[in-house]
Amino acid sequence: MSEIYSVYDAKARFSEVIRKVREGKTVLVSYHGETVAEIRPIGGAEDELGRRLRMLEGLGVLVGGDDPVSLQPVVSRAGALERFLADRDE
Repeated sequence: MSEIYSVYDAKARFSEVIRKVREGKTVLVSYHGETVAEIRPIGGAEDELGRRLRMLEGLGVLVGGDDPVSLQPVVSRAGALERFLADRDE
């Protein structure tokens, strides 16, 4: 779960905020009660997706499952994407 600091507190405790970010935590900054910024660790796309999923789970928007979802291709014929793109260009 993210911690929230007011702009004043984030400025006064900047070293503490950076320490938390270095530990992998996300820090939110609010101004007059409205969240205006997010300070988070720099990571790749996979890190970003995982972080967002954990955040949504923490908020109760998503519920994690026990079994991974098995995704199957929608297109059964090879080359469908190329045909679609070729038709679109015409």
